[in-house]
Amino acid sequence: MITSPAKLKKNKILGMNSRNIEYIARYNARHLYPLVDDKLKTKRSAKNAGIAVPELLGVIESQWQLKNLHGMIGNWDKFVIKPTRGSGGKGILVITGRDSELYVKPNGSKLDLAAIRRHINNILSGLYSLGGKPDCVMLEALIEYDAVFNDYTYEGVPDLRIIVFKGFPVMAMLRCSTHASDGRANLHQGAIGVGLDLITGHSLFAVQHDRPIEKHPDTDKSFSELEIPGWDNILELASSCYEMTGLGYIGCDIVLDKQQGPVILELNARPGLAIQLASGHGLLERLHYVEGLDAETLELPPREKVRLVQSHY
Repeated sequence: MITSPAKLKKNKILGMNSRNIEYIARYNARHLYPLVDDKLKTKRSAKNAGIAVPELLGVIESQWQLKNLHGMIGNWDKFVIKPTRGSGGKGILVITGRDSELYVKPNGSKLDLAAIRRHINNILSGLYSLGGKPDCVMLEALIEYDAVFNDYTYEGVPDLRIIVFKGFPVMAMLRCSTHASDGRANLHQGAIGVGLDLITGHSLFAVQHDRPIEKHPDTDKSFSELEIPGWDNILELASSCYEMTGLGYIGCDIVLDKQQGPVILELNARPGLAIQLASGHGLLERLHYVEGLDAETLELPPREKVRLVQSHY
């Protein structure tokens, strides 16, 4: 375990202050933040750029629309409710089935229409939004994740977090939901982070609550056998998000849908740092490498950027 400032420096660990000042503030223009802070804007921008995203089923922008909530979702068996300006997975409600008039969550618990209406009302009031400001609600189709993840997740959809710097993927992990995380792929809530090799997409290390872990606690599946299919295409998709947003330092959250393949779930202009623990590497060395590239190389298309970082690592 890394336990001292000297070891942090030796392992090229990117700290919070350095991330905020030297990378987020320096490479992410403030006027571009709304594009990723608002998930609806992200989705629409991605579609315009030809980037795959989960299907948008509907948008709720005001309380008067809740009068017709049954008409909107009454015939749906599977869907996801999201605040457009939420963070950290807060406020996301996943429905995986129906039991007559009740809506079933991934953990088997059931909600009636009134409970869903209250949840949406809380989102609209800003309970889960950045800064507590009034929000909007997105209704999305539920992702049916690739079968390769069946033994690596529990009651939820696993996603890939890829850090992209100036269009170059520099670090990646898979976030696997657990019973402790209530089916959410959020590390702070108990999900597992599995570091991934940028060349092969094979697992490196896994952590839960910042501690090493070898097997999924709910499925007993060893992470040592995990390898992500179509890895180069996933990295290329992440790289293309730089051109779409203009943000130099971002976290790209990608899911593998068994029908569509890789799709962008959301983008984050302030990605967390726990990915370094999951990967067993610090970010600084990789960020410094990209900063040292010449102007011509920085203009390479996404596919060439992926090949370059893979050859370097």
